[in-house]
Amino acid sequence: MIGFLIRRLLQAAIVVLIVTMITFILLRAIPGNVAVAVLGPAAFRNPATLAAFNAEYGFDKPWFSQYLLWLGHLLQGNLGFSWTLDQSVASLLGERLPKTIILVGLSTILALIVAVPIGLLQAVQRNRATDYVFTALSFLFYAAPTFFVGTVLILVFSVNLGWFGPEAPQGGIWSDLTDWRDLVLPVVTLALITIALFSRYMRSSVLDNISEDYVRTARAKGASSRRVVWRHVLRNSLIPIATLLGLSIPGILSGALITESVFNYPGMGYLFYQSAQKQDYPVMLGFIIVVAIATVIGSLLADIAYAVLDPRVRYS
Repeated sequence: MIGFLIRRLLQAAIVVLIVTMITFILLRAIPGNVAVAVLGPAAFRNPATLAAFNAEYGFDKPWFSQYLLWLGHLLQGNLGFSWTLDQSVASLLGERLPKTIILVGLSTILALIVAVPIGLLQAVQRNRATDYVFTALSFLFYAAPTFFVGTVLILVFSVNLGWFGPEAPQGGIWSDLTDWRDLVLPVVTLALITIALFSRYMRSSVLDNISEDYVRTARAKGASSRRVVWRHVLRNSLIPIATLLGLSIPGILSGALITESVFNYPGMGYLFYQSAQKQDYPVMLGFIIVVAIATVIGSLLADIAYAVLDPRVRYS
């Protein structure tokens, strides 16, 4: 197990390095002039200002030299400085990351609490009305764009019914707890998409396990259907969900980016959205690094959870 973890950590470092390089190249390939985006259109009338900006941030050098310079700062723990917000990227992400963790964490917990029983119920009631209804709802929410789901929830539950606020809490972490009514719609928006995905996988996993030999053996010993499902089938059916949970982190975070933009939630995703509009590359790169690290950690935790849930799996 230790050898496996060491290999995975080395692979993770290589993956993060490749992701940063590809992202750096793609950001540099975006059409437009960064100096003009940061300094304003008036900078066109002052070539000396443009040249000074490009020299200060290394835009007058080849992209590979720029990347090595940025990578050297990153290895020293320096994520750079925001061009538009006049603040270090590390401090910006440090302020916004806890908000995103709350949003993603609550929505994921809610999704698991709802999706696992739904998938289990669908498998037990397969090819019946209950299965068809939840299948249709799963396809509907999985296909619907996140911004559309969020907008519909605002129109129904905020504008028409007035149950919840149309905007997410704007203060710090404490405001998320005190203004919980304003946090409900963002959490539900992000959770609905995840529920649609997890419930489908849970249904398929339960159906696969119901036909296994150990289930037939348990029934032959006189175990009731309820006992077979809850004591035997459920645990083995959660293995794909544990793996999917770790691999779904990029999708959940991308959904959080859109959700935060719709509800004006001051998290890390909304910061990335604002930075992309202003071509604030240091902030965008910092966000992508956090997402890449979270993805790698999620994949590693999924492998560990797979080994814990399935005693037949042994890493050597």
